[in-house]
Amino acid sequence: MKTQPKLDLYKLNKTEYAATRKPALVELKPATYLAISGQGDPGGDKFTASIGALYGVAFTIKMTRKFAGQQDYAVCKLEGQWWSEPGQDLAKLPQDQWLWKLLIRTPDFIKEEDLRQAVAVLLKRGKGEDVKRVRLESLAEGLCVQMLHVGPYEKEHETIAVMNAFAERQQLGFSGKHHEIYLSDPRRVPPERLKTILRHPVRPS
Repeated sequence: MKTQPKLDLYKLNKTEYAATRKPALVELKPATYLAISGQGDPGGDKFTASIGALYGVAFTIKMTRKFAGQQDYAVCKLEGQWWSEPGQDLAKLPQDQWLWKLLIRTPDFIKEEDLRQAVAVLLKRGKGEDVKRVRLESLAEGLCVQMLHVGPYEKEHETIAVMNAFAERQQLGFSGKHHEIYLSDPRRVPPERLKTILRHPVRPS
């Protein structure tokens, strides 16, 4: 029996992950994600535990399918959405008040039953209650401004300002949640060399 080639969602949707240090418009199709939400400092214990839970579920689903002889696929990079309560400016808020949703893009053939089985396996292994917070969600962002940010996360506001000015020239305005795709591992890459795709949905202003 011939095995199917390993599915790579980045290669399959490469136009959606193309980003340079100049802002550009991209049209995003609806996509399926494993997601976990929370509030607080991006360096805090809850945030770190949420990353661990999300990756734990993602790899458990993948390996369960692989061992069952089903379609194998690469686990995608970590992504995140960031926002604040209505009427508040995220850039001016203390980090412990930031709202976030961590995401890992997942093939559309992954269903709720796959998620339930993975959570049950991880709970049985004593991996902690955070895995129960992982959800399967669809995200439809549509038209977005996208740009590659190179450097520390603390300087993202400079790139966001460039993206915002670009959107205004196109008679568009930011709408929805700020979205980041983490191309670098901050544990292995120095801050000045971190690469992050910044994405923001837009609509006519």
